[in-house]
Amino acid sequence: MAQGTVHEGRISHRGFASMKAERQRQIASMGGKAVPDEKRSFSQNRRLAAEAGRKG
Repeated sequence: MAQGTVHEGRISHRGFASMKAERQRQIASMGGKAVPDEKRSFSQNRRLAAEAGRKG
């Protein structure tokens, strides 16, 4: 069964869309904060970032 779908009259209470709006905003606001800058490979190696950008 897919998340957030109605199946046999029941509604799934899983997934981002089923959360309260306040909780969604809280999670969304954390957007690039998962990994510190110094641990991101592209912030440490510009050549690696350039190669990845060329690949698409």
